[in-house]
Amino acid sequence: MAEQALEGSQPVDLTKHPSGIVPTLQNIVSTVNLDCKLELKSIALQARNAEYNPKRFAAVIMRIREPKTTALIFASGKMVCTGAKSEQQSKLAARKYARIIQKLGFPAKFKDFKIQNIVGSCDVKFPIRLEGLAYSHSAFSSV
Repeated sequence: MAEQALEGSQPVDLTKHPSGIVPTLQNIVSTVNLDCKLELKSIALQARNAEYNPKRFAAVIMRIREPKTTALIFASGKMVCTGAKSEQQSKLAARKYARIIQKLGFPAKFKDFKIQNIVGSCDVKFPIRLEGLAYSHSAFSSV
């Protein structure tokens, strides 16, 4: 049988993952260019689940429930989308934010979508001794 080990509750195909260890995606960060200048104050006042405090941060922070994500929307028309659990969810969320901006009257497009970072985690089934690891690989780490 090729499917023996379990990662969470999903069977793991041991022909693809001989160790039986498969990372679980935790967070995807993506960027997209809406290709138009944005009026952040106007967006914050009209949109739901949007906050804008220019003294604190020069972007509108907007959230949606499905997929559960947060977007940073900048006046330049650039947007950063965080919190998705898969690449597809990240693209869908970014499209939803772009659609919200379009509905507020801005000529937003959906250009240059790019996954910038992926965070995953897994149980390696043994303790990881960080101090020893940092010592052994001092060129790549700091204590």
